[in-house]
Amino acid sequence: MADFAEPVRPDVSVILPCAGHGTRFGAAYPKELHCLEPGSAVVDKCLDPVLALAERGLTVRIVVVLGPHKLATAEYLHRYRKRYQLVFVYQEEETAELPGALRAALPLCTGPTLLVLADQVLHGPAARHSAGELLDHLGSHDWAVVAARVEDPVLLQAEGALRVEDRATASRVSDAAEKPADPAGFNAAWAMVGVVGKHRWRLPEVCDRSAPSPLIGAPVTWVDGFDNGTSPGSWS
Repeated sequence: MADFAEPVRPDVSVILPCAGHGTRFGAAYPKELHCLEPGSAVVDKCLDPVLALAERGLTVRIVVVLGPHKLATAEYLHRYRKRYQLVFVYQEEETAELPGALRAALPLCTGPTLLVLADQVLHGPAARHSAGELLDHLGSHDWAVVAARVEDPVLLQAEGALRVEDRATASRVSDAAEKPADPAGFNAAWAMVGVVGKHRWRLPEVCDRSAPSPLIGAPVTWVDGFDNGTSPGSWS
């Protein structure tokens, strides 16, 4: 009988949802594969902060959530097979939207878990090391977020809105709501979420409009902004 080595336990798991149909995007190819510059697609820019984790020497497992229409995305991500533990899981159509993607991915995650959106490009000098700071925060907190300041109420209504208080020692989330009908009082939006292993099963609560957000009290790592384009010309 052949001997099979136990897989290396990852230091951190990353959920990368890629199962959406991108209806508003309106292109003949997946949104995350939109080319931003020669040799670099949107998903590459989204994974840049995760690459910084691997450069620290950490073992990173990326759990990619796909639909049957996203085989091109799986093929494209093959380029990362030597940098990360790549795991692919299908999201059933009846569990559409982000909470369904998270529930599909969570059984394949271990340890601290980061939610990285495959169409969300972060801006500013802090962006590349944002995932590392997120992971560092999880050494002393159950939850942490990467966020950008947002004043436009229309944008806040379309995002995971936060009210962030800047304190002497750190910025903290004092309120959070997923796509709030009334954005008054919110001043930021999250771009990435991290949670310690023992609470990772609660990740879908981040997107649940009917329950209190687990992000309240979470420390914030700031980036200058982010784009999650709704058309091929959306990203700057």
